[in-house]
Amino acid sequence: MVKKHDDSWRMCADFKDLNKACPKDGYPLPKIDWKVESLCGYPFKCFLDAYKGYHQIKMAKEDEEKTSFITSQGIFGYSKMPFSLKNARATYQRLVDKAFQKQIGRNLEVYVDYLLIKSRMEHEIMRDIEETFKTLREINMKLNPKKCTFGIEEGMFLGCKVNTKGIMEVEVAIQTNEEANKQAELPTLTATSDQLET
Repeated sequence: MVKKHDDSWRMCADFKDLNKACPKDGYPLPKIDWKVESLCGYPFKCFLDAYKGYHQIKMAKEDEEKTSFITSQGIFGYSKMPFSLKNARATYQRLVDKAFQKQIGRNLEVYVDYLLIKSRMEHEIMRDIEETFKTLREINMKLNPKKCTFGIEEGMFLGCKVNTKGIMEVEVAIQTNEEANKQAELPTLTATSDQLET
């Protein structure tokens, strides 16, 4: 367990060996510069952040035991996808691409667990938000309200400060997989079948 800056705790597990044994998922992540450039000309934006990101995706029951780890309380495995799995980002991107395929490029941009609703006219904002939230409810994806802003012109998206005219400045690059792993939230855990029997 590692203490976070807000005094909450994060659990870290080492999946180095599991990741070596897994074939790489070649599903491509979108080009960040294309995503950012596509926001030009949209004065109304809603910046959304998925709550606990990858941990909203359930692991296949037969794969839970592959994420097993030992504690003083017994053997546990993840029931939700942890950040540190090799193919977590590709799996998540495939999910959001499929779920929001009718909106991406038109009134929404999605990069893994970051979503940005973009509207040209003020009267379109509510329509675009409703469409997005309808899909979020259908796939049962939750947002982090502390990290969401609605109907603003300027904000940070994928490390870039953007407004109607385009990119104002690049602040930070997208996290590497290793950095993202270090910042993972505590996912849902389940006892393995061995543990349940004891």
